[in-house]
Amino acid sequence: MRHNAEPNRVELDPDAATVPEPRPRPDDPEVAAAIDALIARCGGSGADPTDSRLVRELIAAALKLIPDGRDTGELKLIAAAVKELRYAYRVFGAYREPHKVTIFGSARTPADHPDYAATIAFSRDMASRGWMVITGAGGGIMHAGHVGPGRDASFGVAIRLPFETTANEVIKGDQKLIHFRYFFTRKLMFLSQAEAVALLPGGFGTMDEAYEALTLIQTGKSSMVPVVMLEGEGGTYWRQWEEWTLRGLLDRHLISPEDVNLYYIAPTPAAAAEHVARFYRVYHSSRYVKDELVIRLKRPISPRDVDRLGDEFAPLIKAGRMTLRGPLEAEEDHLDLPRLVFTHTRNKFGLVRRLIDRINDCDEP
Repeated sequence: MRHNAEPNRVELDPDAATVPEPRPRPDDPEVAAAIDALIARCGGSGADPTDSRLVRELIAAALKLIPDGRDTGELKLIAAAVKELRYAYRVFGAYREPHKVTIFGSARTPADHPDYAATIAFSRDMASRGWMVITGAGGGIMHAGHVGPGRDASFGVAIRLPFETTANEVIKGDQKLIHFRYFFTRKLMFLSQAEAVALLPGGFGTMDEAYEALTLIQTGKSSMVPVVMLEGEGGTYWRQWEEWTLRGLLDRHLISPEDVNLYYIAPTPAAAAEHVARFYRVYHSSRYVKDELVIRLKRPISPRDVDRLGDEFAPLIKAGRMTLRGPLEAEEDHLDLPRLVFTHTRNKFGLVRRLIDRINDCDEP
């Protein structure tokens, strides 16, 4: 293993592996030249150099599986996962511009249940705001999540299960219906392609999806997005969940106080939709440039607000102050947007979530 300059992060160094790799290796000159020629023949000669390098690394990693002696089952898993991801990214890539919300919930919810009606109302509201909806393509809450926005504004991310073999009639046969063999590739698309997550009551699967979304945001491993929890009129599911979260996790110091900022329990479907929309009132997106957290804004905020936010959220700042500025040199997209920039401690992401709320409270300068 090779340790880089950033603490607590380790990168794989094949050259330092404990098991020597046989020759020829994929990075030997002749093999590397053959890979480069293959990339060029498939249209890579005019591609971005970084993109070509990453494709080269992908091919080299695949070739190393041969001398590694991986068994057929492992090779099948890797091959299927890569093919599933490649196809799914291609489908979603045709719809880059519209914001998307992923809806999780039970496949067992009947059509006459209040949760079903709440899902239709929420997803229809989001579609009216120009959003598209991603659900699992099955029955129950997934079906309701497609009924609300309709076929044109829906993605279906299906999983092959013995007891769930067909997609619902709204999305069945649509080009935006994707079938997955593995849960991990499916969940990656659910979360990586969405600018918001909506959770309806459900069982083990819904809880798995809920906690994975919260964990990825809590640890900074995914983009900061709003997570809303909603249900039908008179429901107590999420309040009971929160009571257990506060008593079972927070009181035992298994989560931090700021982590409760990562979710919002909406009293109504309309409140859930408004919460998601408000998240993007001023906030646009964010990324890291080394240790600098770059928060892109749809419009500037006043210097007074910058100073106030810097004081209020001082625990997030590793060094220096928050500043309002233009794009950093390493940035290549959304160059017209102003930035709120500071050196982040790389923790307390629940507090980062609260910072975004406070940014969205800022009036025009």
